[in-house]
Amino acid sequence: MDPLIIAGRRFKSRLLVGTGKFSSNAAMVAAMESSGCEIVTVALRRVDIDSPADSLLAHIDREKYLLLPNTSGARDAEEAVRLARLARAAGCEPWVKLEVTPDPYYLLPDPIETFKAAEILVKEGFTVLPYINADPVLAKRLQEIGTATVMPLGAPIGTNKGLKTREQIAIIIEQAIVPVVVDAGLGAPSHAAEAMEMGADCVLVNTALAVAGNPAAMGAAFRKGVEAGREAFLAGLGETRQQAEASSPLTGFLRD
Repeated sequence: MDPLIIAGRRFKSRLLVGTGKFSSNAAMVAAMESSGCEIVTVALRRVDIDSPADSLLAHIDREKYLLLPNTSGARDAEEAVRLARLARAAGCEPWVKLEVTPDPYYLLPDPIETFKAAEILVKEGFTVLPYINADPVLAKRLQEIGTATVMPLGAPIGTNKGLKTREQIAIIIEQAIVPVVVDAGLGAPSHAAEAMEMGADCVLVNTALAVAGNPAAMGAAFRKGVEAGREAFLAGLGETRQQAEASSPLTGFLRD
């Protein structure tokens, strides 16, 4: 598969994996390994980022995976920026998945606070991957100030509903000048394949793996879905049509 490039860094895998909700750290690691991912995101609020002995962090091989801290739980820009700075001060690479979600029920990202935080973090030298609503205007504005990606949601976090924002994501992909990472709501490998077939550069999955009966097997299934979707996109999908069109010529057959 062709490499994914984010902020000048090359990755073989186009699948990013989250680390929340797993029944055990062993199940999390098994899902990460089978998925083939190279980037794993960790909620800063869930770990002691200063401590290598933290039970979750101790299970993540930092030689193998890029640890992408996220600001999940931040309610405004100030809080998100503070979390990102803490991660960098603790020795993490200056990469951050920016999440500002003041609504506790639907966890929808706040576009205004997300933009404010992104503007500050980009100026401070962070590689910023912002989680956003599937809003093409916001996506474009974030790219203009220098974010490394945009991460539109397919559906609210943890719902497993798939690409409910398909039409808006298509516009974001069409206008993108940085990688588009479809994040949140992808509950099945077919959802990931659909996003990749549309031209998304990669996807991020967490809940679908964590709640699966066999997280490792589901990780492998998502890996195949992502790879199949990417290959189909590169191969060039046929156009959809309103009217039927025979796959074999009808002329010269029986009626002639």
